[in-house]
Amino acid sequence: MCGILAVHSLEKPSNDRAHFISLSKRLRHRGPDWSGCYVGKSTILVHERLAIVGVDTGAQPLISEDSKIILAVNGEIYNHIALRATVSPDVKFKTHSDCEVIIPLYKQHGTELCGLLDGMFSFVLLDESVSPSRIIAARDPIGITTLYQGWSSKRPGSVYFASELKALVDECDRIISFPPGHVYDSKHDSTVRFYQPTWWDGDAQGPDSTIPTTSANLTSIREALEAAVRKRLMSEVPYGVLLSGGLDSSLIAAIAARETEKVAQAQYEVRKRKLQEYSSGPSTPTAGQVAEQATLAAWPQLHSFSIGLENSPDLLAARKAAYFLGTVHHEYVFTVQEGLDAIPEVIYHLETYDVTTVRASTPMYLLSRKIKAMGVKMVLSGEGSDEIFGGYLYFHAAPDENSFHQECVRRVKNLHTSDCLRANKSTMAWGLEARVPFLDKTFLEVAMDIAPKEKKFNKGAQQEVDEDGRPKMEKYLLRKAFDLSPDGKPYLPQSILWRQKEQFSDGVGYSWIDGLKNHAAEIVSDEAFAKRAEKWTADVPDTKEAYFIRDIFDGLFPTEAAAKTAVRWIPRGDWGCASDPSGRSVSIHNAAYETD
Repeated sequence: MCGILAVHSLEKPSNDRAHFISLSKRLRHRGPDWSGCYVGKSTILVHERLAIVGVDTGAQPLISEDSKIILAVNGEIYNHIALRATVSPDVKFKTHSDCEVIIPLYKQHGTELCGLLDGMFSFVLLDESVSPSRIIAARDPIGITTLYQGWSSKRPGSVYFASELKALVDECDRIISFPPGHVYDSKHDSTVRFYQPTWWDGDAQGPDSTIPTTSANLTSIREALEAAVRKRLMSEVPYGVLLSGGLDSSLIAAIAARETEKVAQAQYEVRKRKLQEYSSGPSTPTAGQVAEQATLAAWPQLHSFSIGLENSPDLLAARKAAYFLGTVHHEYVFTVQEGLDAIPEVIYHLETYDVTTVRASTPMYLLSRKIKAMGVKMVLSGEGSDEIFGGYLYFHAAPDENSFHQECVRRVKNLHTSDCLRANKSTMAWGLEARVPFLDKTFLEVAMDIAPKEKKFNKGAQQEVDEDGRPKMEKYLLRKAFDLSPDGKPYLPQSILWRQKEQFSDGVGYSWIDGLKNHAAEIVSDEAFAKRAEKWTADVPDTKEAYFIRDIFDGLFPTEAAAKTAVRWIPRGDWGCASDPSGRSVSIHNAAYETD
C-alpha cells in the first residue's frame, strides 16, 4: 500500500505544488520508499510509495505511453496478470507494477473497470485527453484501503482525495470517508456504487430483505479461503503472518505455511528469469511470461508474529499454533504502560475516537513497528471472519435467524469504519502492509450466501454438538471446514481450531483493557466527566475511557469536519448486550469457560 493525495479543478496547480507536497508528507509513513508528484492542467497528484510489487519499476504516479492518463494508486491488484491478457496486444506496459493495468482498462471500459479489479485499492486517475480534464476515484469493495474525500470553501469547485484524514484536515471544511465499492467521476460530479454482490441487500428491512437459504458447502468454504490466501502472497519482498493464536489468524497462517514450498520454487524461477534479463534486458510482462507463483516472495520458512502482555491468552495460543505449523515465530511482550504511552500516537494514526478500535490497535501498532524493523513489508491478517460468520459472542443474542444474517451483512458493510481501519492504519503507521484474505470477493460470495440457521450458535447448556462431537459454537462452519487432515496432517491442533473467540484487545491480556480504563479514571475528573454534554453536543462519551480517547482525538484533529468522519463500534443494545464492546462483557464468555 501507499499514500495518495489528489486535488482536482485548481486554477493554477503549479503554484500550489509545494503546498500539496507538504500535505502529502503527512502520509509518508505509508510510503517511505519514494515520493512522486504530477502537476496537470488543473490537477495535482502526489504519491508516497511502499514498494511491494514491481519494486524497481513501479514508481508513481504512473503515466500512460501518450502521457494523457495519469494514475496514483494505494493497494494491490491481485489479478493484474490475468487483466493484462485482456487488453489490446498493442498496449506497451512501462513497468511491472500490478497497478499499471488500470490505465488500459480505463481506456477500454471507463469507470466500469472497477468491477474487474480483484484486490484492495484506492486510486485516483486523471484523464487529460479530454477537456475539461476528468478524474475518477475509487475504493475497493469493502474498504480495506482507506480513502477520504474533501471540499474547501476557500477553493470552491475543487475536490480533494487523500489516503488519510491528516492530509485534508487543515485544508477542507467538509470531509467524508469515501464509501467502499464506489467510484467518483468528475465528468458527472457523481459517486456511484460499482460493487454489486448478491448479498448486499441482506440487511434491508421488510420485503426488500434477502435472506439466503443455501446450505453450507464446507469444501467450497475451504477452497475459497485457500485461494484467497494464495493470491495474497503476491509480493517481491519478505512477508509474514500476524498470529494471535485465535481461529482466524491461525487458519490464515496454516494455509500460508502450506504454500511455502511452492513459494520457494517460485523464488528459484524468479532468480533464473533475472539472470536471463541481465543479458537480454527486462521484458514487458504478459500472462504467458509471468506465472502467478513468480510474483511471490518469502523466507525459506514462513515467519509469524504475535504480541501480548506477559502470559496473555494470545501469546500462549500463538506459541502453540506456531510450533504446530513450523513457522519461525517472533513473540513480543508489551507492558500496560508502554501501551498507554503509545495511545496519542495510535489515535493520530487511526484518526478515530472509537474505543474498540483504539483498544485493539494499540498492540497491533506496537507489533507493526517490531515487524518493520525486521525488514518485513507485508503481513497476512485475519480480519473479517467474525463479521462474515457472526463470530462475535454477542451474536448469540440475535432474536432470530433473519436478525442474525442482517447483523452479519451490516457488520461486513461497516468494516471500513472499524477492523479494516485498524488493520490498515495501525500497520501502515510503520510502512507495513496488511492483507486480509477473509475479505476476498469470491470468499464473501460463498460465505455470505449461507443460510443463517447454519451460522447461528448457542453457548452453555443450550449448545449443540454435531455427529462428530464438535460443539456448534461461534464460526462452527469455518472450524468444521478445516477439521480434516489433507496429506495426513491437520490444518490446526484441536485446541486452536475449537478455541473460543477472544476480542484481540482482550486476547493480548485482560489487564490491557483494565489498565486503560483505570488510567482514564485517573486522568478524567468526575467534574469534567459530568460536564461532557457541554463539551460535546454529538457522540457524547459514555465512559471516562471514551472521554479520554475523544479528548486526545480533538486535540489532534480539532475540527468538526474531522470528528464527523469517526464512527463508534457498539454491540446491539436492543439485543440486551452490554455497551462495553469487550468480549468479556458478554455473559457467555465466562459461562463457556465454566462449562469447560
